[in-house]
Amino acid sequence: MHDRPANAIPFDHGRRRQTVVQVILTDIFHGRLRAGQRLVTEALAGRFGVSHTPIREALIELHGMGVVDLLPNRGAVVRAVTPRDVREVCQVRKLLECEAVRGAARRADRRQVEALDAAIRQLAAAPADPAAVARARELDSRLHELIRESCGNAFLAAELARLRILFRTFRDVTWDLELARHDFHRLAVEAREHLAITEALLAADPKSATRAMAAHIRSGVTYWTRVTANLTGSAAVTSSAATSAAATSAGVTVPGVTARA
Repeated sequence: MHDRPANAIPFDHGRRRQTVVQVILTDIFHGRLRAGQRLVTEALAGRFGVSHTPIREALIELHGMGVVDLLPNRGAVVRAVTPRDVREVCQVRKLLECEAVRGAARRADRRQVEALDAAIRQLAAAPADPAAVARARELDSRLHELIRESCGNAFLAAELARLRILFRTFRDVTWDLELARHDFHRLAVEAREHLAITEALLAADPKSATRAMAAHIRSGVTYWTRVTANLTGSAAVTSSAATSAAATSAGVTVPGVTARA
């Protein structure tokens, strides 16, 4: 096991693996790790200051997400992420999230939904700037997490939790690309989509909730496919915002990022 700095703050095993997964995903979607590039366990363990075990577990998880191949005699290799991959991810997400929101329409805590609805309306009225984007990410996570926890199906909730990092990393990298162009129009679009969902939840209307969620996921395909356009372009966006956020949340030290729990 690699020695960690004496002042490093400990973090739990599960979060350590999740952080490695999120940072590698971010590097892949930003084009800092290219298709065909090997992911060497020893080098990654040194980068994150952890043992080989969470690195191997993270690579297995990334393989399960379809972004890394595990090849005999070559180890882990980055896969090419194509527009078809994005469409297929969104198709699966639509099926899972629509079923989850259908159940949540009958079970979600009304006070929590009302609080989210109010926060989204407040965000929609605020100036469109990077701070609003950070708030939009937070509210998006809260809404989808509330739906997951309220769906009434433990297996479905577990599957959404398993894919949560993939979904959020696609979202965050897409926002990084938008921010690089100073394009904030997605804020208003997403607010309307989220409000359609919260209104259906408050009305305890499963059909309307399902339609609103389906529209939200379909809209996301347009933005998520920009990730693949970025990967095939001449230059990758080099924002480290998502990497920093991931490391900070788990107390991991990565080159160029100072993280505290």
